[in-house]
Amino acid sequence: MTRLGFAGRLAEADRCLFGTWVKIPSMETVEILADAGFDYIVVDQEHSPLTMEAAYRAMVAAQGNGMSVIVRVPDRSGGYLQRLLDMGVDGVLVPRVISLDQARDAVRQMTFSPRGDRGAGYTARAGRWGAVSFADYIAWGDTQVMRAVQLEDRETVAAADEILSIDGLNGVFLGMGDLTLSTGLPASDPEIQGLVDTFLEAANAHGVPAGTAVQTSSEALAAAERGYRFVMVSNDTSLMRTAASSLVKEIHEGALDAVHS
Repeated sequence: MTRLGFAGRLAEADRCLFGTWVKIPSMETVEILADAGFDYIVVDQEHSPLTMEAAYRAMVAAQGNGMSVIVRVPDRSGGYLQRLLDMGVDGVLVPRVISLDQARDAVRQMTFSPRGDRGAGYTARAGRWGAVSFADYIAWGDTQVMRAVQLEDRETVAAADEILSIDGLNGVFLGMGDLTLSTGLPASDPEIQGLVDTFLEAANAHGVPAGTAVQTSSEALAAAERGYRFVMVSNDTSLMRTAASSLVKEIHEGALDAVHS
């Protein structure tokens, strides 16, 4: 299999990769995001009602248009992991991981035996429906799929160095929204910034690509400059809302100007 998964793309990239969240169950939206030039999308099953079928359709559309696809699963239970991996996802993000044991369990479920507990299903889409050899299917899953956990509370972020030593973990994500929510501190607070520094230093020391999410292009560039390797910028619903609101505002303002002229 020659196509690079997200882990492979991160390893080869000489810059930060920029993506966006997908919450709308629409292949057309995914195609538009690909045409816009995003490197990847993150199908967000944690904070949207997207089903497995919706995730599958988004995956096929995105990969067919040159984007990588990460899926953020609904929770840390692990119930979705095997099916998503066999669907051919380029990466999985497990949210709300708050302990070393939870992180280790999540990674084991995404890693083939003997290092982990992922079952083999090479006649599924991840194995091109059996068109690739069993050995290539295993190698792609081991080396190309990003297995990432999301850290978003004070204690877990502070313990990032220990979590990042887990065998098979090859991606980590800092959830700033929940980190500020759980601490009651703004993102600009020195304690929060200190935790971010600790997080990024640990990721760099272990050679694990670190990601985060932001809202604007300037924030995305600042995150890349700070050392993040993959950054989600806004999301499909916000991008649509912003464009629609701006258009309607311009129309209304123009109409009022015409009335008063």
